[in-house]
Amino acid sequence: MSEPASLPPFAAIVVAAGQGLRAGQPVPKQFALWRGKPVVRHSVEALLAAGATRVVVAIPSGAESLAQDALAGLTGFDLVTGGRTRQNSVANALEHLSATPCEHVLIHDAARPDLASAVVARLLSALGDHAGAIPVLPVVDSLALDERGVMAGTADRDSLRRVQTPQAFRFADILAAHRLAGAGSSAGDDAQVLRAAGGEIALVAGDERLAKLTYAEDFMTALPSIRTGMGYDVHRLAAGEELWLGGIRIEHDKGLAGHSDADVGLHALVDAILGAIGEGDIGSHFPPSDPQWKGASSDRFLSHAVGLAREAGYGIGNVDLTLICEAPKIGPHRSAMRARIAELLGVDIARVSVKATTTERLGFAGRGEGIAAQAIASLIRE
Repeated sequence: MSEPASLPPFAAIVVAAGQGLRAGQPVPKQFALWRGKPVVRHSVEALLAAGATRVVVAIPSGAESLAQDALAGLTGFDLVTGGRTRQNSVANALEHLSATPCEHVLIHDAARPDLASAVVARLLSALGDHAGAIPVLPVVDSLALDERGVMAGTADRDSLRRVQTPQAFRFADILAAHRLAGAGSSAGDDAQVLRAAGGEIALVAGDERLAKLTYAEDFMTALPSIRTGMGYDVHRLAAGEELWLGGIRIEHDKGLAGHSDADVGLHALVDAILGAIGEGDIGSHFPPSDPQWKGASSDRFLSHAVGLAREAGYGIGNVDLTLICEAPKIGPHRSAMRARIAELLGVDIARVSVKATTTERLGFAGRGEGIAAQAIASLIRE
């Protein structure tokens, strides 16, 4: 925790002025949620935590409201309007900083949100001997030259490096280089701008965590591999009702009472799946006040929950259902319940567990007044 305090003073620029259309998000990707926070917020927070004295965020024209919402509660940052190209946006941010110049500046792409302070330390240290420094990673795959879809040769991967951001510079040098390049320059990044002006660029070790978010699937990788939810439900037993339990009808002198068919087992499973993906509970999707669900089969609710899980990028790993009652005996129906639940979930029966227990005649279940169920669902990223 003491590392940021030992770093030389620096300012930072976060480039967040693109449209980010390839990411398939409802807003430009820099303002989309990633690991629970807007992408751009991750970078700004990381740079401030590493010791940045000021952070200038270059944003698209007209995106002030989006940016303010994304960075709400933070201090120590300014917003500037970006330009037609990335280089124009950086130039605008550098000119903004020039009013109160600093010795060092880091220029970072918002689309690389997982920034470790160790990378910042390595970059700033390299500025002691060089006008600029960039984080790089080795190329591990073989390379081929493409000529109209045919391999035309190879490249020496040992001499090539993958370039990341943030890139670090002595402020006066990178400002002068951008001014020299002018608005029409087509350099790919700021290191190229400085090198074109005669500056020497040091290479320091990058970090695989600095991967760039570009496509929709890049946002999916931010999801955990496994998510787990728990469900619990209770319904009372009443004469004159059909007993639906675990997706099957069971002959019994009483049935479960409720707005739908009151299948307490399926209801617990629905809540477990919804809980795993953070989508509320069964009542928020199928309110008992809505007459269309009167007497509805609970398999519709379970199929809906499975569909929502798939939309969120998850399939069913396994489910574990426990029914709590004195009667009826669950053992004779256990296999049929497992088979029906597996069918509704679209999984092999081996992924479905159904168990039963009693309360030793204690409480409402022990008195035969109702049946309770608890369920756990584990979802796996597809």
